[in-house]
Amino acid sequence: MTSIIKDPSLVDEGRVKVEWARDNMPALREIYTELKDRRPFEGYRISLCLHITKETGVFVEYLKLLGAEVSLAASNPLSTQDDVAAYLSSIDINVYGWRGMSKDDYYRMLASALDIEPDLVVDDGGDIHSLIHSRFPELASNIIGGTEETTTGVIRLKALESENKLRYPVIAVNDTPTKRVIDNRFGSGQSTVDGFLRATSLLIAGKTVVVAGYGYVGRGVASRFRGLGAKVIVTEVDPLKALEAYLDGFMVMKMSDASQIGDIFITCTGMKDVIRKEHIEAMKDGVFLANAGHFNVEIDVKALEMLSLKKRLVRPYIEEYVLKDGRRIYLIGEGRLINLVAAEGHPPDVMMASFSNQLLSLLYLLESGSKMERQVYNVPKEIDEKVAKYLLKGWNINIDVLTEEQKKYWRDWRI
Repeated sequence: MTSIIKDPSLVDEGRVKVEWARDNMPALREIYTELKDRRPFEGYRISLCLHITKETGVFVEYLKLLGAEVSLAASNPLSTQDDVAAYLSSIDINVYGWRGMSKDDYYRMLASALDIEPDLVVDDGGDIHSLIHSRFPELASNIIGGTEETTTGVIRLKALESENKLRYPVIAVNDTPTKRVIDNRFGSGQSTVDGFLRATSLLIAGKTVVVAGYGYVGRGVASRFRGLGAKVIVTEVDPLKALEAYLDGFMVMKMSDASQIGDIFITCTGMKDVIRKEHIEAMKDGVFLANAGHFNVEIDVKALEMLSLKKRLVRPYIEEYVLKDGRRIYLIGEGRLINLVAAEGHPPDVMMASFSNQLLSLLYLLESGSKMERQVYNVPKEIDEKVAKYLLKGWNINIDVLTEEQKKYWRDWRI
C-alpha cells in the first residue's frame, strides 16, 4: 500500500471512531448486507476525493469489502481526521491526506489517488474530476463514470458539460432529494452550529446572525440558529429564494446593510467574495466570520489581511484580526468549512443518506455507464426512493401505503 498519512499509530482511535459511525448508519449497513455475497465491485478501481472522516470511513470500508480497490484523497486540507486515515490505511485502503496540508500537498495527494487508474470516481467539490480533465485526460477513456457529492462540484461539472468537455457521465448525488434535504439542510444546519459552539464556546441566543444564501444549506443554518434564539438575517441574490426566506420569517436585506448590524456571519453560497472589503469595513467590533460552503473563497480573507494591523490565534480555530481603527474581527477556521474544521462534520445518521446514494449510484454506473452520454445526470428516481425506504427502515419508521381503491382514484380523470 502507498498511503501518505500523518500518524499510523492512531489506528486504534480511528477504528473506534469508524465503529461508532457504522453503528449509527443502519441504512448503509443494510445495503452492504444485501450486496456482500456477490461483491459487485470485484476487479474495479475507485478513486475518491472526500472528507476523511469516520462517516467516509464506513463508506470506503464497505466499498473495499464489496471487492473494490480503493484510493481516498482528502477533499479539504483541514477536514481530515488523522486517526480515521490511520485506520483505513491499516485495512489496505490507499489514503492520501492529513489535517493541515499545504495547497501543494493537497493537489499532490489528489494526483496520488489517481495512480490506480480508476474505473469509477467519487468527488466532493469537483477537484478530482477537474484534475482528471486538466492534467490527466488520458485516464478519462477508461473511466466508466463518476459521482459528485456537493453543490459546488455539480456547478463545476455542469460548466464542463456546457463546453462539451466532460469526458464521462457523472451522477449529481448532491441534487437528489434524500441528499439535499437530509445532508444539505439538516446536516449542515446542525453541524455548522456545532462548529461555531466548539470554536467559540459562546452563547448564540440574542445575537444577530447573518446567513448568506438561502439554498438548502442556508435554510438549515438559518433555522438552527433561530432555534437557539438568534435573530437571523438572510442575504440573497435569487429573488425567489429571498421571498422564501422572507415568508419563512427571516429578515432579508443586502449584505451592505446586514454587515453593519450582524454579530455572526455564515456564508452558504458556493460563490466567491460574498463578504468583501467594503462589508468588513462596515462591521462592528468583535464580529465572527465563518463559512459553511465547500471552498474558502466566500470570505475575502486577503481583504481582511490588508485591512488589519495584526492578527493572533486566540483559540484553536479562531484568528483575531485587529483593524487599523482597533476593531477586532474573528475568523473561524481560516474561512474553510466551519463544521469540518472546528467540529466533526455531519453526523453519521445524516451521512448514511448521502453515502447510500453514492453506493447505489456507483452500482448504477457499472450497469448502465456504457450506455450513458457524457453529461451530468440526476440520481435515478428509483434509487432515491430506495434510499428513502432504507432510511425509514433504519430508523424503525413505518408509513402508510395506498390502497388499491386509492390508486384507482388517482388514475381516474373523471369527476
